[in-house]
Amino acid sequence: MYSSFNISDTDCLSCTNVTLKTLGTLRGVFGAEIDRLSGRVVVNHTDEVSREEISTMLESLGYKEIPEDIETDEPSIWGCAL
Repeated sequence: MYSSFNISDTDCLSCTNVTLKTLGTLRGVFGAEIDRLSGRVVVNHTDEVSREEISTMLESLGYKEIPEDIETDEPSIWGCAL
């Protein structure tokens, strides 16, 4: 199954890589994609992990889920400085 999340603060490429690796450590997660421009995360997983557990993991990594009905500013084209 697939679960989608609209998240905030997706400008940093190295942060995105850490997020994908961390999501991959959850039992039942087979893959994940982050679209930094739209702020959308799509996670491919089994029923071994719930959508709520994935959301909690994203929040622990500093990403706040944004409900679909709330308008947000467009993401910045600038990434983090390394």
